[in-house]
Order: sequence, then structure tokens, then C-alpha cells
Amino acid sequence: MYIEPNPRHAGGNPAPVLIAPALESLLNQSAVRVDVVAELHRCGSWFLDEPRYHCGLFHLVGTGRCKVEAKVLSDAMQLEEGDLVVLPHGDPHRLSTDEEHLAGTPDLTSLICGELRFSGNSQHPLNHALPSCFVVRSKEAGETFRQLSRMMVDVVNSGMVGRQVLLNKLADTLFTLAVCDYAHRAGDRRGLFAALSDTRICRVLQAVHEKPGHAWTMQAMASLACMSRSAFAERFTHLMKVPPMQYVTQWRVTIAEQLLRDRHLSVACIAQQLGYSSEAAFRRLFKRVSGISPGRIRAEAGAGEEEAEREESGLAVA
Repeated sequence: MYIEPNPRHAGGNPAPVLIAPALESLLNQSAVRVDVVAELHRCGSWFLDEPRYHCGLFHLVGTGRCKVEAKVLSDAMQLEEGDLVVLPHGDPHRLSTDEEHLAGTPDLTSLICGELRFSGNSQHPLNHALPSCFVVRSKEAGETFRQLSRMMVDVVNSGMVGRQVLLNKLADTLFTLAVCDYAHRAGDRRGLFAALSDTRICRVLQAVHEKPGHAWTMQAMASLACMSRSAFAERFTHLMKVPPMQYVTQWRVTIAEQLLRDRHLSVACIAQQLGYSSEAAFRRLFKRVSGISPGRIRAEAGAGEEEAEREESGLAVA
């Protein structure tokens, strides 16, 4: 995307780049489904034990405060109003507060809870790169994050028509901000986030993310990185924990899962779009990497569309 310098900035200089191009291209291309599934309100001392989930989870503290504990955390973490805790792999955890309230009415704690589903599941670069648990502090995340979290709380309290749709869209944006915040602040990085600081590898990742159907070869990627094939392969594998061509394949499968949910696109068209001349070869590769067939993705997408249509029909009748 082309962005002209804002003349209001001192000296006419453009705003600083806050997100690495490789991460931006990944977030633009890949689908992460974010759904708000619960709005909780608790008073006094309370706790919630959350078991392991089949998808990622997040909790936004709307009001009050609480504590989060998990085996993946060395110590319990205190969450304040506006803080967001994300457990990308759905690890078991406990949310609680055991504060003594000595005067008047106990404090109210409200939580907005949701689920995260990565397209491509374990093959998704974010699923591999994000830690088991991370927290975005409202006081440190910036005004945009705070405004967005406050907007979610306002929507919850408003009871307006379409609130579920609005909450899901706001939560999706909030998660994007959370990922960018983590990329900016994390000290111990791995996978994609470790590669973002290497301009040569980052350049290759951006190109692969934006053009998954390109005829990528080891030589083509090494040339783009201005490195020898052996040096590039070693550096890429060290940072990303997978060889370059394997990453290309995994990324194509991630994109393919999104495209397969669009029932207007044939499997042959998707295969060609992602650089495969043979539909049969694409089907075999997709099942080998993802563990499921393209037909099953199509069937699940069709079932989801039918359910959505039934819900819309019910709303129309109501």
C-alpha cells in the first residue's frame, strides 16, 4: 500500500514504520477467525478454571481486575482494566480474584472472552511463532488499543442490534494490534518474529506471503535475499525452524484453506492459482500437509453457510 507523507509531521517526514512488511503481508493474506463467545460479570472473590481448548483463547478485562494462572506461566499475572491476555494454543488456565473488600459493595470485574482459529491450524506461521500465553497491557499498548478495547466494552453494554457482528470485527482488529504489540515488545522471539529483524529473510517472507503462487525455488529466494543458496537455506531454517521450500508449501496450504471455503472457486482453479499445474497433485499435497482433504474443507464451509442462512431466516421471521 502506498502512503503519502503527512504534511503535519515535522519536516514533512513520513511516520515511522511500526510493523514489519513481512508481518503486514501475512496478516493481510491469512485468515484468523476471531469470535467473541462470552461476556462475564463477577463480584467479590471468584475463579474460573478453563480446560484445554481445541482453539486459541483470549480474555479482555473490561472493568475491574483479575489474576491469570497457567502451567505455561512461571508466575501468576495480574490483569488490570483494559488488559488483554491471549492463549493462542488454548492452554488450560485459571482466572480469579481473591481480594478482600473491606468497605461497601465488592468490586465488579467484567470480561469479554473469545476464540481464535488460525487458517491452516498448526501450519499457520502465527500459530508456531506466538508463545503459549502473552499479555498486552493497556497502559503500554497505545491510545488506539485503549480506544478499541473501550469500544468493545461500550458495545457489550449497549445491547444494540448486531452487537455480535460488531464485537467479532472489533475483536479481530484488537487481536491484530495485540500481535503487532507482541512483535514490537517481545524479547524472546521465535519463528516469524525472530526473522522480522533480519532484513534479508524478511524481504523473502514478504514476497512469499504476497505471491504464494509464484514459481518459488531455492535459487529465486536466495537471489531475492542477496545470499548464496547454502547461506540463505541455513539462515532461513535457523530463524523459521523450517526449510525455505517447506515454508512455501505450508503457506500455500494455509492460503488454500481460505480459498477452498469460497465455493465459487473450483479446486482446479485454486491449484493453478497457487502454482500447481495438476489438481490431483495439489489434492495429495494438501491432504499430506493439512491432514484433511480439500473436499472436507468444502463440506465444512457449505455446512457453515447453511447454518448462517438459517440464522438469517430466523432473524427475518422474528
